[in-house]
Order: sequence, then C-alpha cells, then structure tokens
Amino acid sequence: MQNSKAIFLRNFTIILFVFIQSFNCQANTLGLQKADSLFNTNNYQEAMTVYENLLQNDEVFSPAMLLKMAYISEGKGDFSNASFYLAKYYDINPNPRVITKIKTLTEQQNLVGYELTDWDRFFKFTSDLQQEITLVFLGFLLISIILLLIFKQKAGKPKYYIPSLILILLVFVSNNFLKQSSTGIVTGSPTIIMDKPTAGGKLIKNVDPGHRVIIKSSKDIWYEIEWGKQKAFVKKESITKL
Repeated sequence: MQNSKAIFLRNFTIILFVFIQSFNCQANTLGLQKADSLFNTNNYQEAMTVYENLLQNDEVFSPAMLLKMAYISEGKGDFSNASFYLAKYYDINPNPRVITKIKTLTEQQNLVGYELTDWDRFFKFTSDLQQEITLVFLGFLLISIILLLIFKQKAGKPKYYIPSLILILLVFVSNNFLKQSSTGIVTGSPTIIMDKPTAGGKLIKNVDPGHRVIIKSSKDIWYEIEWGKQKAFVKKESITKL
C-alpha cells in the first residue's frame, strides 16, 4: 500500500511539473504574440515593454524579436541599445549585414570580434545541437551497456568494453565542453583594455562602443576577454553581456 502511494505521488509530481512547464511556455509564447501584434499596429512603446520583459526574464524570444527591438531603439535614437540587440541577434544568426548595420549605428568601420572562421561556424552549429548530440551519444551508450549485460558471458574480454568507454568519453565531452563561450559588447565610452586586471597594468587599446568580445572569466570588477589573439581585461561596467 505504501509503495502504491509513493508511486502515485511520484507520478503526480511529474505530471504536475510537466503541466506547469507547459503552462509557462504557453504564457510566454502568448506574450511574444501580443508584443508582435502591438509592433504590427505601430504601438512600438507598448511592444518594447513586453519584449524587454521577455528578454530580461530570459523567457521565450526569437531572432525576429531582437531585430524589432533594434528597430524600435534606433527609431528612438537609442543607438547603443540598438547595437546591443543586433549584436545579440548576431550571436544567434551570424549575418554580415548585421555587422554593416552595427558599424553604421556606432559610426565605426573597424569593429573587432565579429569575424567568424569556418571552425567558429562549425562549433556554433554543433553547440546549438548540444543536447541532441549528447542524447544520441547517451542512447548509444545505453545500448552498448545493455548488449554487454545480455552477452556478458561472451563479452568477457576487455576489448568488448572499448566502445562503451569511448561513448562515456563522448558523452562527457559533449555535455561539458560543447558550449559556446559567453560574449559581450563594449558599451562603455571610452573603454580601456588592459593586459592585467589592475589599473597599474599596461594599456592595450582605448576603444569606443560596438566591439564584440568573448568573455573567458570574471574576476572582481574585471572580465577576462579575448582581444585579437591575446588575453586582455576590461572593467565589467564597460561590457554588456549578450
């Protein structure tokens, strides 16, 4: 009887959790649809309020939403935020035309951090599918373990365990390393890039807003970033995370 109650409570909890998640997702989607409707009827300020709330709470949003937010910000003369939304869009959908627009908004033609190599594009593609790739490796791992258990009498030699060990390694790598680094956009004007996280460090460059950087780590009031091919440091107040 106790086991029956425990099973019932467990199943009820799972169903309730799935229901709540589904409800929240539906509510967020409705919020996005409402904002899009306001945008299409030229109620830009009301639409922007909903968009900002969705983005701030890290809820459902689309690349198209970021473009609309950039459009509204540019119309208000807020070129800094317009550049931020475009840079965030670029993180999702690297498009050369976006770089051109950011250059126009920031009035800079030599922006750093938007160059993507073939390897960068491939890594982005695989990192976007991280969960799916990990699940595939995990599925093969479970199959290999099941086969070992079924044929344990015939699979007594160490060589039969090699595929399972390789799959364990692939699952570990996919789950822990197949992630894109955090990125940010320079918003401070001007922003000082140093070679050490201290005011006594050597000045690398003095830049204006618009540059995109890869954030490697955080230390006190500093971000460690990649600038070109060297390690550098920037005060957190000068960077807005994408």
